Amino acid sequence: MIIDLSLQQYVDWEVKPVIPIKGKFGYRVVLKYIDGTERTQQKSGFRTEKESNAARDNTIGKLHAGTYIVYENVKVSDFLEFWLKEDICKRVRSEETYAAYSNIVYNHIIPILGNKKMSAVNRGDVQKLYNDRAEYSVSVSRLVKTVMNVSMNYAVEKKIIAENPAVGINLPKKVKKKEYHARSIDTQKTLTMDQILILLEASRDTPIHMQILFNVLMGLRRREINGVKYSDIDYINRTLKLRRQLGKKINTKKEDFPPKTFTKQELGLKTPSSYRDIPIPDYVFEAILQQREVYERNKSRRRSQFQDSGYVCCSNYGKPRSKDFHWKYYKKLLADNNLPDIKWHHLRSTFCTLLLKNNFNPKAVSKLMGHATELITLDVYGDNREIIADCVDEIQPFIDEVLPIKEVDKQLEEELLEIEVSAEDYF
Repeated sequence: MIIDLSLQQYVDWEVKPVIPIKGKFGYRVVLKYIDGTERTQQKSGFRTEKESNAARDNTIGKLHAGTYIVYENVKVSDFLEFWLKEDICKRVRSEETYAAYSNIVYNHIIPILGNKKMSAVNRGDVQKLYNDRAEYSVSVSRLVKTVMNVSMNYAVEKKIIAENPAVGINLPKKVKKKEYHARSIDTQKTLTMDQILILLEASRDTPIHMQILFNVLMGLRRREINGVKYSDIDYINRTLKLRRQLGKKINTKKEDFPPKTFTKQELGLKTPSSYRDIPIPDYVFEAILQQREVYERNKSRRRSQFQDSGYVCCSNYGKPRSKDFHWKYYKKLLADNNLPDIKWHHLRSTFCTLLLKNNFNPKAVSKLMGHATELITLDVYGDNREIIADCVDEIQPFIDEVLPIKEVDKQLEEELLEIEVSAEDYF
């Protein structure tokens, strides 16, 4: 069903008197729009004139209060599909996030409430939905609750329902409340500083050296790493501006894009807090400059074939890396160097953990990682302790003290200066 959002934007209205309609009673509501058009809705089927007049008075009250429902016969399934397309599709920034919302809508809400009219959904229906999904999965029930609250608020805003039936409805008592924006980090799934140094050294001769540096020494997400360009680097202040990620555009098809580019489209970042400027450790900055030399050499050698898009992590032909490019190299590095077999994402947790264990301010860590305001729970040797965020946001002291920094001799300084000058176009 196509929902015409323009119907909610009426500027005036008129409620006609009660009249006989097909052996019963009813009345008509005329909605008037700024362009002079009108939309008439009929309310009928009342057995007595008195009953119809009472309903008419109620309608007038809702029109005065701004709670009149323009869309009377919208089914839950139609509304949720509309909501995904018109709201979520435009707000989320990655195909995976959109897919998560879609999964909850199509696999967990529509099968239970899909055939009901939106105006008929009540608090009891919502409670039954939560109870049912909690039996299926606690984590799924939490997601269902989030989707219901957000989508029903949207429905109220668009005058599809008068009030949100999910407000105040809780999950069953067996489902424990999740702490607001709590992130639990298990130190058993992170590397020590010594192990990080081994990984950094071992990765030097692999195609994923820069990806590892951006992950474990700067805390970047996988898709953020692939989206970093030389133009994002402030070579004077040694900072990185994170402004994009690479991934699939929502609601697009593979055939709409050139070969091998479908999953490498430039997208906005995950959340508003993901847009951030972060300092580049000397160790990483030096590697970026060296990688830039390689980039320029490849560019001059392969002039006709080189894709000069400016990605730091790219092939010898300048093409951006796919999201899973690192996988086989990373797993081999861990195995060959007797390092713990942790997931790629846990390198980001390693960076976060190192900051926190060195008494670095959690608020600054949260900002650096691109999180919204959140509490970070660090599990240290089985002992949970909460670290509460405050307002300090300096990161450089930790970088100076903890991250590995190479000594740069006079000759190397001159070489680096040359590279900086040749990169002026990217400032």
